[in-house]
Amino acid sequence: MEPSAWAALAIVFALGAMSPGPSLAVVLRNTMTGGRSQGIYTGIGHGIGFGIYAFLAALGIATALSANEHVEQVLRWGGVVILLWLGTTFLRHAMAERGDEQDQAEQHAPSDRIGFIQGFSIALLNPKIMAWMLALYAPFIEADVSIGTLLGMGTLGMVIDGSWYVTVAAILSSGDRIERLRSIAHVIDGCMGILMFAFAGLLASGWF
Repeated sequence: MEPSAWAALAIVFALGAMSPGPSLAVVLRNTMTGGRSQGIYTGIGHGIGFGIYAFLAALGIATALSANEHVEQVLRWGGVVILLWLGTTFLRHAMAERGDEQDQAEQHAPSDRIGFIQGFSIALLNPKIMAWMLALYAPFIEADVSIGTLLGMGTLGMVIDGSWYVTVAAILSSGDRIERLRSIAHVIDGCMGILMFAFAGLLASGWF
């Protein structure tokens, strides 16, 4: 592939990563309430989940999967379950007693593992990513393209996606922003919980 084609592909990956949605919402929430480390691990998890789709699409496996409507349905409803789980978790934190500082600290204690799992799950269980990948790769893949090029395309997508969310977490957690945001953690959790339920409804109805 020509350098200009690689540059164009990178731009498309970056624009896709920057688009607002449940992935960005979860990274923002985990960074604001769990700190820089949890936000970064959420971004890394999302990048790896996104990378799995990137590799599958680049190798042509996703084409076969997309032809089976049962696979898409499993992914769709799995995504709905993940969003509902996140929404319930966030709202439960929001409704905790504001005066109980110890309870608040326990609920919002940084957890890199939980952040990673949330980021990975919300990326992996999103059928729209697979459909987007199939449409994205079409102009770039030729009949004689090498396996190395296909793997490079998948790796590029994973690195750009993960790097974007890690950067968002790092910038948001710089300075004393985190301490100020944690003082209104219950408000952030409430808003994000409602947003997760909204995204779940859109995904279940086929609008998202």
